[in-house]
Amino acid sequence: MSAFGLTGKLAVVTGARRGIGRAMARALAEAGADIIGVSANLEETGSDVEKDVTAAGRTFEAIRTDFADPDAVRALGTDLAGRERPVDILINNAGTIRRAPAAEHPDDDWELVLQVNLNAQFALTRAVGATMVARGHGKVIFTASLLSYQGGITVPGYTAAKHGIAGLTKALANEWAPHGVNAIAPGYIATDNTQALRDDPARNNAILDRIPAGRWGNADDLAGATVFLASDAAAYIHGTTLPVDGGWLGR
Repeated sequence: MSAFGLTGKLAVVTGARRGIGRAMARALAEAGADIIGVSANLEETGSDVEKDVTAAGRTFEAIRTDFADPDAVRALGTDLAGRERPVDILINNAGTIRRAPAAEHPDDDWELVLQVNLNAQFALTRAVGATMVARGHGKVIFTASLLSYQGGITVPGYTAAKHGIAGLTKALANEWAPHGVNAIAPGYIATDNTQALRDDPARNNAILDRIPAGRWGNADDLAGATVFLASDAAAYIHGTTLPVDGGWLGR
């Protein structure tokens, strides 16, 4: 099982403060990686994700970055790319969502979601990925979505961004295949972003009725896919978007 091990690797996880990002950081740490956690509101010390990582015996560094600020994202990329210890694994998980009918969807919401969920992802990956290409080693994993395949309801900006992530994954893999660029598409996961859906009885029941697994996913359901794609076990997997959805797309 050594091909799945990440001992000695350094992983950057964006959106690491809670939910899927926290679970990804914890899984990578348990597989042996040290973690740099990045989030807009991440505590400098004492965060839950820091406790997860240190409990696994790995080191943790917190960086607070607002992904809605292009200059802050570029500064983060410059910082990470210029460090003596190189980044081995980049998890592009930071994201946001805004819900409003398309005919009423505000420009500000559209622009915010595209910046956080797509523009920032490319800018950070360009900076860190360039160092991976120069070294001949590295892994990039994006968090895509079921809305990388479907249209959704009242989330046009989120859907456009997540379709963009699926395409960006393929485009970068075409250039950087030896370095491993892939994405994970979570299904309906019980996080803050899906609270509104779970609170709506009609939507909640309709979603559950379509999931063959019969339940909402939880953040830890992403752990195995994250470690796998970050490891040498996935050395010949490039440009793929791996659904972790309880069977939703097969229905």
